Amino acid sequence: MAGPGHGGGKLAGRSAIVTGGASGIGEAIVRRYVAEGARVAIADIDSRAAEDLSSELGDATFAFKLDVTEPASISAMVGAVAARFGGIDILVNNAAIFDMAPVLDVTRESFDRLFAVNVRGLFFTLQAVARHMVEQGRGGKIINMASQAGRRGEALVSAYCATKAAVISLTQSAGLDLIKHRINVNGIAPGVVDTPMWDQVDALFARFENRPLGEKKRLVGEAVPFGRMGRPDDHAGAATFLASADADFVVAQTLNVDGGNWMS
Repeated sequence: MAGPGHGGGKLAGRSAIVTGGASGIGEAIVRRYVAEGARVAIADIDSRAAEDLSSELGDATFAFKLDVTEPASISAMVGAVAARFGGIDILVNNAAIFDMAPVLDVTRESFDRLFAVNVRGLFFTLQAVARHMVEQGRGGKIINMASQAGRRGEALVSAYCATKAAVISLTQSAGLDLIKHRINVNGIAPGVVDTPMWDQVDALFARFENRPLGEKKRLVGEAVPFGRMGRPDDHAGAATFLASADADFVVAQTLNVDGGNWMS
């Protein structure tokens, strides 16, 4: 167990990394983890946003500029966090990008970039942190952010859906392999979530489906059984549960947090 945490809570005394932690779902998880007593490294390619969030949240956090496509960046992050916090107990693999196009129009550049960040970057961040956790010898929790897009295909979103299906599969394989070290690997599959990224998604749907801006976002929100799009905060509870001792017997699962959009 790491040293004293920041206050009490389910994650008191734990140290965490949240990739893509400066905005959206990542930011919501960072805020909840700090409230639950964890010390958190806010790892994001947008270093200014990460620094601003860390300044707001105080000395329980620090910002690290992370590019998950660069092995040296991942290695430097692991070393920095371990030195700052005395170890790593939790990783939330949240950094991801989105793109879409009809199958006939997907470019190699877009395809490769999606897999570089969403799959390769996620896997080798997981690997680097897991190696450190094994060396520590005290187990840990790794949470991979998947998507309902990984549960099914979508005509305009083939490559992104494939990346998120890969995340679910890697979560299963890594979970089965690493539990012998008492490292629990699990995932969260959000549905449609009202973040700045979804405004970009809406603009792409407007282009490819010839819709007015805002219409696709409205329609997908209305289609959620809960009655609205998800919000970043809706995912912080699941991320806290999976990072806590309450989830010690949960292994290789991907939890749908989507207002009822998908059942599996």
